Amino acid sequence: MSTAAVTTGVAQVNGIRLHYTRAGSGPLLVLLHGWPQTSLCWRPVLGELAATHTVIAPDLRGYGLSDKPASGYDKRQMAADIAELVRYLGFERAAVVGHDRGARVAHRWALDRPDQVEKLAVLDVVPTREMFRRLDASVASGYWHWLFHLQPDLPELLVGNNIRAYLEYFFEHWTYNRHGLAPDAVDAYVRAFSRPGALRASFDDYRAQESDLVLDDEDAAAGRRLAIPILALWGSAGLPARLPTLEIWRQYADDVTGAEIPDCGHFIPEERPDVLLTRLRKFLG
Repeated sequence: MSTAAVTTGVAQVNGIRLHYTRAGSGPLLVLLHGWPQTSLCWRPVLGELAATHTVIAPDLRGYGLSDKPASGYDKRQMAADIAELVRYLGFERAAVVGHDRGARVAHRWALDRPDQVEKLAVLDVVPTREMFRRLDASVASGYWHWLFHLQPDLPELLVGNNIRAYLEYFFEHWTYNRHGLAPDAVDAYVRAFSRPGALRASFDDYRAQESDLVLDDEDAAAGRRLAIPILALWGSAGLPARLPTLEIWRQYADDVTGAEIPDCGHFIPEERPDVLLTRLRKFLG
């Protein structure tokens, strides 16, 4: 078990303040969380990864202790936040692990700034464009929350009075190893999404879909693909298990490896940290 000291910081980048956790030394590894979580989701693996890397785990724009502005939730802006954070901390390049929404930010970051991202692991996700190209009854039943979050004002109205019950629905239904989500972590996520502006900001992350799809279509029309190594991992009980995940990612990148993680749901870093660490160590070299 690594004994690397864990510190926290705040950086003013791209017009907002980003909160981040830092540990270790060596080449940079950036961990980007998903919804409905914060950088806390990396706690089970951060220390071990810090044995060989400088690990930075920020709260994305709108999440956790980072600012929650009224705009800027398209993935190009969110990726620019992280790109500026990397430079602010004195680094030029990074390996990146993105889970869920964080993987979407990481995918855009790698497309927009290929000089910065040297390797990318994507957890329990397929590209945004493919989500809506493949929206049949099975996919829609699994991703119903996405369509709900797209609606203006309504999610805030219906969720706002009982944030805990709403989030705990996902923590139960999206997990296989439910014990992996420790009670103190769930409490921390509930507190995070109960802060002023947090719920609205997280739904705005989804509502940026139209802008994100325009960028994705432009990339497809121009034939832009990722040339860096990609590792795609998904849980056997996760939503991408309904899709040919590796086949999909190979339409977007030249060098893709990956696998399904058995006995695992959506929250891979917390449900199966041991398997994730094994896979990431091999991938990161």
